This record gives sequence, structure tokens and C-alpha cells, in this order.
Amino acid sequence: MTGHGQRKKKPQDEPQASGIKLREAEFYFTEGEKFFILEDYAKALLYYQRTLEITPENATVHYKIAEVLARSNRQEDLQKAALSIENALKLERQNKYFYLLAANIYNSLTKFDKAAEIYETLIREVKGSEEYLYELAAVYQYAGKPDEAIKTYNRAESILGINDISSIQKQRLYLEQGKSKEAIAEGEKLINAFPDEERYVMGFAEVLSQNGFRNDAVRYLDKFVQQNPEAGNAKMLLAGLYRETQQEEKSRPLLLELFDDPSVELTSKLIMLGTYNTELAQRKAKNTTDQNLQDFVLSLYQKLEKNHGNDPRVHIVGGDLYLSVEKNREAQQEYEKAIDLGDVNFEVWKNLLYLETQAGQWDNVIRHADEALEYFPNQGMLHYFNGYAHFRKRNYAEAIVSLDQAKRLSSSNTSIVGEINSMLGDAYNANKDYDKSDKAYEEALLINPDNSAVLNNYSYYLALRKVNLEKAEKMSAHLVKNNPDNPTFLDTYAWVLFTREKYKEARKTIERAISTGKATATHFEHYGDILFKLGDVNGAVQQWEKARGLNANSEVLNKKIANRKIYE
Repeated sequence: MTGHGQRKKKPQDEPQASGIKLREAEFYFTEGEKFFILEDYAKALLYYQRTLEITPENATVHYKIAEVLARSNRQEDLQKAALSIENALKLERQNKYFYLLAANIYNSLTKFDKAAEIYETLIREVKGSEEYLYELAAVYQYAGKPDEAIKTYNRAESILGINDISSIQKQRLYLEQGKSKEAIAEGEKLINAFPDEERYVMGFAEVLSQNGFRNDAVRYLDKFVQQNPEAGNAKMLLAGLYRETQQEEKSRPLLLELFDDPSVELTSKLIMLGTYNTELAQRKAKNTTDQNLQDFVLSLYQKLEKNHGNDPRVHIVGGDLYLSVEKNREAQQEYEKAIDLGDVNFEVWKNLLYLETQAGQWDNVIRHADEALEYFPNQGMLHYFNGYAHFRKRNYAEAIVSLDQAKRLSSSNTSIVGEINSMLGDAYNANKDYDKSDKAYEEALLINPDNSAVLNNYSYYLALRKVNLEKAEKMSAHLVKNNPDNPTFLDTYAWVLFTREKYKEARKTIERAISTGKATATHFEHYGDILFKLGDVNGAVQQWEKARGLNANSEVLNKKIANRKIYE
């Protein structure tokens, strides 16, 4: 029997095995790329790591692993990302994207010195990378190295030429160091290099203004607009600086011209009117109105409306201006125009509803609150306006629904919740749902035990129902103690005392109310009822007749007078 020895592996089989491994690595890498695109980074990382096990010298795989890890905010992952990208750079030193990722990782780790080193290497190793000198300069700024940043911006300028990026940053750096002469020289250099560039002059002026050199800013802008009379936006900035330096006599004529100039950006005009509105609102709060100022600002607004009447932002500013000068009807009209022209922010709806509420336009309040709720369904204030308007129209069921929703959405604002509970108490009482009414009043008093409206209404309604009268008297007495000269509260206290059959005390209290000189028909009718209980029928009839003389011509009152007695 012939024996056969084991056959030796052919040398050519080794490349075949290596080829299989490479195809396997290619498959893993492709899968990693797929999951990376799908944003499933955990799976992408897994496949990249499998690729790396087969091809540990593959710089691109190290880069991709670093790219995935760098997406995390965790320090541990960022440290791993830094190791991976360093491995990539050891294997491939000519790929700028490797350097850029490395710099970003070190910036995220706040290792600014290392990031700067990476940018320096990139600029040295990769031809045509000089544009990254700006990023290098920014890193030096983050690292708190202003001198290095300035040197780097100068390097960039020597290669790439003067531009606004490096110049404006150098201006800021010089000013931060207190080197105003150098900052001004830098700004002048940029302006001289581009004498017709309006934005460079404006940028320089803004830098000067923000750093306390407003007069210098005015000087440069003034010179520029003299040479470039069509430079509307530069003129607008100059007008603003005139205002800031209390030169209204120069600012106002310029603004009247600019608000008719179509080349000036609408946004600039709106911002200017916004600054005036702030001043008007502050003057209103201090009660130091200036009619000339008001007339001037409104004349600017009328120009703006004439030229840009189809932009809702214009009418929003108009509404704000008219509100600040207490022209509520005009403010309301402006807000309505803004809403008709397009989507507006919540403040516009709120201001409109406030004005309509002030004017007692309950149907308008309900309509606009319903419209606003389509855009802002979770704004408790809108439900509050809706509920308040329904309450005033005596639609108590609708009021309760809206006020309950307002209460749920305003739970963090206790003062508003207190007001809502007060109104809910009134609405439930009007609906004869007395348990819920009492509960709402109690919740309001938990928030503010001195809530005058609640103390007054709650005690009065308890007296009318003749329930819990001791509590009613206690609340009403507390109310009068806090408000000793309020005729309405005194009347309520007198009526509570009357209900408790404390007629002598009731008489003293109602007489205090009448002595304020602000008595109504109700006061005189109550006074008559009290006198009747004290046996003074003639006095009672006399007071009832006074009540009728004040247009209190009710059937019950007429019967009291005719029959000389009260009806309980």
C-alpha cells in the first residue's frame, strides 16, 4: 500500500487568504459607511472597528472612528477620538480633513494649545492651506493669547491680503488690550484699502461705538457720508450715533430723509423706531411726556407705513408706538392690520386683546382670543381673556370653561391663578353652583388673604344666601379694616351686619359709606332697610325715595315705598 504524505500549502495560497481578508475588511467598511449615513453611529463604530482589526494601518478607518466618537459630548469619547485621529495623522500627513477633525476634537476638549499646534502643522504640511490661518488665530483668541492671534492675522494678510475678517478681529483685540491707537489705525487701513465699501466703514464705526469711542465713530461715518451721499445705511447708523451722543438736532432731519429712502434697509428703520418706542415707554412710566418727541416719532412711523404698508412688522411697531403714547384706538387698528397681513407673535395678540378689554369690546375679545388660540393653544392668558369677556357678557358656562383652562395653564403664576379663582367664584355663584363658587373663593384667599374683590363678593354672596354668616362678617370686617373709606366695601359690611340682625352696627357702617360722598342707589336702599328694622319707618321711606331718585326704579323698591315696609 502506497502511503501518501500530507501535501504542503502552496506559497500562492497566502495572497489568496490575504485577498479574502481585504474583501472582508471592505465589506465591514461599507457597512460602517451605510450605518454612518443612516446616523446609527453605534453600529457604524462597530463595523469600523472590525475593519481596523483587519487593516490596522488604514488611516481612513482611524479617521472614521474618530469622526464617530467626536459626535459625542462625553469627555471619554472625545479622548478616544483624539487617539484615533492622531493614529490617522501618523499614517497620512497630507490629508487636510484629518487635521481639521483633530483641531475640532481638541477645541471640544478645550485643549487650545494642541488645536493650534494641529493648525500650524496643517498649514506647514498641506499645500494651499493658508486660509486656515484664520481658524488658527481664532484658537489663539480662545486660548487667551491675543498677541499670537494678532501675529497670525498679520500672517494671513501677508499671504491672502487685507480683508474685513482679520481687520475687524484685530480691531477688537487691540481695543480689549486698551490699544485704541492701534485699533483705529487698523480700521483706517481697511477703509483705505476699500474706500467705497460701506459695510467696512459701518463695521469700524460699530466697533468704535461699542468700545466707548462714539465721537470717533461719528467722525468716520460723517466723513464717509459726505463723500458718499447715497450711502443710506451708513447714514442710518450715523443718525443712531447722533442720538446716542445727544445730538437730536442732527439726528432728526437725517431720519426724516432716510425714512423716505428706499435704499435703507427696512430692518434698520424698524430698529430705530424701536429705540424711540423704548424712550417713549420710559417717559410714560415716569410721567415725563414730550409732545415734540411724540409728534416726531409718529411722523417717522407715518412715512414707514406709507412706504412699507404691506409688512406686518411695520404695523406691529406702529401698534407699540401708539400704545406708548396712549392712543389706544390707533394702536388697536395697527395690531389688527398686522394680524390681517400675516403670522404675528403672541405679544401682538396679547396687546390687541388688552386694548379690546380696556374698551369693553367683548365680542371682539372673544373672536380674537379664539383666533389666537388656533396659533397658541397653550397660552393661559388667551383663555383668560376669553373667559373674562364671556363673564362680562354673562355667558357664565362658557366663562367657566375658558377660565378653568386658563387656570390649568397658568399654575406657575400664582397672582394670575388668584385672579382666575376670584372670577370663577363669581361665575359659579351666578350659575348658582355655590359649592364650587365657595371653593374657588377659598383657593383665591389661600393665595392672597387680603384679596379685596374676593373678600367683598364672597362675604356679600354668603349674606344674600344667609349661610356661614359668621365667616361672612369676619371677612367683611377684615376688608373694611384694610379699606376704611371704600363705600362699596362699607356697604357690603353693613349688609352682612344687617343679615346677622346687628342693625345698630349696620346703621353706623352704612352711614360711614354714605358720608364718603360716593353713595349709590344701593347704599340708600340698604340704609332704608336698616332704618326700617330699627323701627324708623319714616326715615326708611325717605332713604328709599332717595334711592329711587338715583334711577333705582325697581319693582321691589316701588313696593317698599308704596307699602312702607320691606320684603325679604
